[in-house]
Amino acid sequence: MKLHELSPAPGSKHSPKRVGRGTGSGLGKTSGKGHKGQKARSGGGVRPGFEGGQMPLQQRVPKRGFRNIFKKDFAEVNVERLNDFEANTVVTPELLKKVGLINKVKDGVKILGEGSLEKVLTVQAHRFSKAAVEKIEAAGGKVEVI
Repeated sequence: MKLHELSPAPGSKHSPKRVGRGTGSGLGKTSGKGHKGQKARSGGGVRPGFEGGQMPLQQRVPKRGFRNIFKKDFAEVNVERLNDFEANTVVTPELLKKVGLINKVKDGVKILGEGSLEKVLTVQAHRFSKAAVEKIEAAGGKVEVI
């Protein structure tokens, strides 16, 4: 099969409804909207979830849970991912972003302790897990909180 031989499945393509183009079209005069009423008007209709003035379901059901508006969201990087850098490199959040280990710095960068580190690095981040600090220092590196 070649590109120019491709065609849609039979019956899958329909010509659009030509609304309001005279009585002979089958959708003339009121254009399939019936007579009068809110839904027949220009810009008419109700918003999603509207129940005719009755208290909507979304407002009737009990609310649960809590969202902490002061919560900090950290970009997380495991120690094993730091093996990608050359030895004696100063690893900063900007460098992590540039290399592609994180997409956004968010509220800061946290280094987690998954995996092992074989290189001597100076790591600058906003937070470190205890395991990450132990592994970085065991490899001969330094931890700097910014």
